[in-house]
Amino acid sequence: MFKLAHLSDPHLGPLAGFSLHQLFGKRATGYVNWRRKRRHAHDMDILALIVADIRAQMPDHIACTGDVSHIGLPNEFKTAVAFLDELGPREAVSFVPGNHDAYARSSLKALAHHLGPWVASDDGSVGYPWYRRRGPVALIGLNTGVPTLPLMATGKVGRDQIAKTETLLDRARDEGLIRVVLIHHPPYVGGARRSRELVDAAAFEAMLARKGADLVIHGHNHRFSLAWRRGVGRDVPIVGVPSASIGPLGHGEMASWHLFRIEGDGAAPHITLEQRGFELDGTVMRRQEIALHTKPV
Repeated sequence: MFKLAHLSDPHLGPLAGFSLHQLFGKRATGYVNWRRKRRHAHDMDILALIVADIRAQMPDHIACTGDVSHIGLPNEFKTAVAFLDELGPREAVSFVPGNHDAYARSSLKALAHHLGPWVASDDGSVGYPWYRRRGPVALIGLNTGVPTLPLMATGKVGRDQIAKTETLLDRARDEGLIRVVLIHHPPYVGGARRSRELVDAAAFEAMLARKGADLVIHGHNHRFSLAWRRGVGRDVPIVGVPSASIGPLGHGEMASWHLFRIEGDGAAPHITLEQRGFELDGTVMRRQEIALHTKPV
């Protein structure tokens, strides 16, 4: 059995160590939003409890699907390095960015510089999509984080990533691996409201229909979701995880993470999802367990 832990949207804080000249354009409105809402909603003590619970379950690999930052400042990515290192050894932790990590065009260079080790393929190349083989699993990571206008949180995969991902899905199939795709935005039509959607979700769905996959995991919406989309020979489960740091003062679901127990091989995978989350008594408990049986096409 291979155990894969999935967390997302920790929105690490507090915001500190920046100069006022860095707060221009979209970052100015983002900082105001953090001051008014997000600094109260995202509780780092609760996140610490979530991380401790992940460690206690002893996963073989940990996937973080983005939004480690609030407004994409360089110092936020330095904080993210410490956080990802706390999760585990770098070869046992994978990352894909979210829209908050690509908050502004000036965020992209620092994002690539600081978080490069977590987005490197097995051959050492850095970029998206990346490819990592871990036990019986092929992990394929896509980047949907693109700078957007104020009040927008959309994402995009793009034709180039779609084409390269198809090649990697074929490679993993030929290697007999169970194929798991990491992405930040919900990658299906209707997965988020228009100002927060993946703008080329239809293209992603079409790719799944052509090539298939065994599991797609994402964050972004700060709530649990399970959708099925057509694959090759069987439908593909697409699972969204809530934020790993939302506390009682936030909106939506309380902090949680997912543990996937993965068995079998690429021809006959069996994947079970366990959702574990923070409770008001200060504990992290199992909320539900779902067997992700493949559905007939």
